[in-house]
Amino acid sequence: MPSRKLHDGRQDGLTPLASLSLDSTRSFSDLLNAMARTAFSGRSLGEAADILTDMFADTDCGVVLTVSGAMTVAKQGRIICDLIDRGCVQAVVATGALIAHGLTESIGRIHYRADPNHSDEELYAKGYNRIYDTLELEASLNDLSTMVEQILSEEPCPDSGWSSAEFCRVVGRRLADAESEPGILRSAWKQNVPVYIPAFTDSELGLDVATWAICQAVRQAGRQDLSLADAFRRVPPFNPFLDLSDYAQHVSRFSRLGIFTIGGGVPRNWAQQVGPFLDVANERAGTSFDVPQFRYGVRICPEPVHWGGLSGCTYSEGVSWGKFVSPADGGRFAEVYADATLVLPLLVKGVFERLDGAA
Repeated sequence: MPSRKLHDGRQDGLTPLASLSLDSTRSFSDLLNAMARTAFSGRSLGEAADILTDMFADTDCGVVLTVSGAMTVAKQGRIICDLIDRGCVQAVVATGALIAHGLTESIGRIHYRADPNHSDEELYAKGYNRIYDTLELEASLNDLSTMVEQILSEEPCPDSGWSSAEFCRVVGRRLADAESEPGILRSAWKQNVPVYIPAFTDSELGLDVATWAICQAVRQAGRQDLSLADAFRRVPPFNPFLDLSDYAQHVSRFSRLGIFTIGGGVPRNWAQQVGPFLDVANERAGTSFDVPQFRYGVRICPEPVHWGGLSGCTYSEGVSWGKFVSPADGGRFAEVYADATLVLPLLVKGVFERLDGAA
């Protein structure tokens, strides 16, 4: 067995770590600085703070925020509003469920803590929909459906049909006009930030639009005993490809791109695929579109890579698809394997402190 020549890490240029001293931290920013010199997910969070700070401060960078999971039910929606209101993000891609649950909050409805002594059968009978340890009232979703019906009945339908971004824009305008409670769509409309819901039909909002179309079919037929096939012959005027083209044009306006991903799912992949989309279009159509790639990236998601799900897709894997700038060419990424409800408030608060201090 060959002998070992023991080295001193400092001589080899290794980065030294430091034990985290709470006595030396006076702010969230200080704490994140200290965590960056620790290990495991704590170090990842500290590194994420550095990248987010630079990404938000880069005035030539368009930042896409992708959000999945029940973050609005978990009362994290105001953080998303703050990111929009402060100009930190230039586009939002989310699940329809997250936006819908946030909307019930915007129109003054309340989420409740679930009582573990109540069975799910009892909750159903009382009109309480359980989301892990929290309840969404069916009555609140009914109020939301009334808003959707009013929009579809009163607002002129765009010539090409509705897209999720256009629908969210109208909802945001109405919320702002009504001086509603703070909410993602209200902030997005006021800051002219588009909100895309790529899996629109997988949500209360999508079902509300579909049932509105069924109601129109019933009224047109003048009777309610329609077959399922007859009821669905009237398709809602909704075109998801409008979102795809609008998003591709929107992010192509920026010199650099960054992505801040909370969770995974459809929003994460849909937002990231814009580079391969335009690259393939160039190859097949002979066009010469600029192919956008993300230079910055921060992801908070507890799902490990080895499960094979898209939510666990690493940034390095995304480089192989042409979605991200390689770290060798200046790409900067951080991935935090943690529950976002634990680390998002700490992370964003610390970054805001840095941005405010820099100002």
